[in-house]
Amino acid sequence: MSEAQVTGRRSRTPSADVARELLSAAEDVLVRDGPSGLTVRAVAARAGIAPMGVYNRLGGKDGLVEALLIKGFDRLRAALEAGKEPDVLVRLRNSGLRYREFALANPHFYAIMFEQAKNESGEVVEHAAACFGALVRNVELAAAAGQIVAPDPLEAAQQIWSAVHGAVALELRGLVCTPDPEATYSATIDTIIRGLAPR
Repeated sequence: MSEAQVTGRRSRTPSADVARELLSAAEDVLVRDGPSGLTVRAVAARAGIAPMGVYNRLGGKDGLVEALLIKGFDRLRAALEAGKEPDVLVRLRNSGLRYREFALANPHFYAIMFEQAKNESGEVVEHAAACFGALVRNVELAAAAGQIVAPDPLEAAQQIWSAVHGAVALELRGLVCTPDPEATYSATIDTIIRGLAPR
């Protein structure tokens, strides 16, 4: 029999576990209520702890948002890196398709990542840069194989990111005027790829 059972005291949850529970609760609240519903009180209630616990473990709402931003950029990076296609041009194209899939499956994450990630900590910037770096790497691979022309992979990756982000943002806001947004997005990716093709 443990000391807690003998004394009747509840054993303390390790700090790291509490932080994970709070982050999980914050994600639940974000998905359920959107960015505007992400409050310390709502997250604490969802996690079943006192609001002060959010401040003690994660530094309040700013800490919650920062942790969610890091998680969001890490997930998007994983989506961009997920492809193991042997044809690096197909891999680059599919990473663009996975970008849209991530955004549509995680609209609230996407919203805070690209609407609230202003003046964030160095750690958030580092994770966002690693996410962008996954796209740069896909461009580099396709260029090295002679599948595209990209003398400056960073510049090419930024152009791709700008185009896909714009297309996804319009779709998330219901502003795509064509009857099949998925087909339109796929055609957009094809247009980008053609623009990078060797002459």
